[in-house]
Amino acid sequence: MPIIGITPCRLLPDYVESIRRAGGEPCVLELTGPPSLKDLDGVLLSGGDDIDPAIYNETRHSKTSDPDPTRDTFELELARLAIESDLPMLGVCRGLQVINVAGGGTLIQDIASEVNHPLGHQVNAPLYAIAHEVWVSSSSTLAKAMSEELDGGEVLQVNSRHHQAIRQTAPGFEVSATAPDGVIEAIERPASRYCVAVQWHPENFWRTGEFRALFEGFVKACER
Repeated sequence: MPIIGITPCRLLPDYVESIRRAGGEPCVLELTGPPSLKDLDGVLLSGGDDIDPAIYNETRHSKTSDPDPTRDTFELELARLAIESDLPMLGVCRGLQVINVAGGGTLIQDIASEVNHPLGHQVNAPLYAIAHEVWVSSSSTLAKAMSEELDGGEVLQVNSRHHQAIRQTAPGFEVSATAPDGVIEAIERPASRYCVAVQWHPENFWRTGEFRALFEGFVKACER
């Protein structure tokens, strides 16, 4: 059973249950000390608050939350280690943003004030409420994993709880899903064994299984 390191966050149980139901062994990581991939078969970067924009050379926007230097430092280094070691990695919401910044990309700090005619990307309750659709690239790893859930071969219905998003995609990454307003909703790294990140929260659907195939594909990639 692959051991999946999960970064801690406020709503951790849904991540743990999603990995467990997909056939993995969840291992919640401690943010103390430098990160290590020892004994891990994969990494799941969870959701949370905003990354310090100084890390990607931007001035802090008034809507950007107070940074958590300990978490930023740990997760960014963890993501870089996973990419360098070709360890499978899945990012969710903040996790997508961490992976992108770790790879050299940048972020939109506030969708509402920086995107023309934005959709509602902050639908907070219930956690599994559908907020909007995303358009998935047919050639992507994401599309292959979610093929049975795609409407017309390219549309997924997703929940959404974020006010930031990718501005510039990191070198070596490809956009694999976008929202109708142009906001990037998923990226992946073709050169990696498995490196996929999504902006929505698939872990909230573990009871009903709409995104179980995504977690199953990730766990399968983590098998040695």
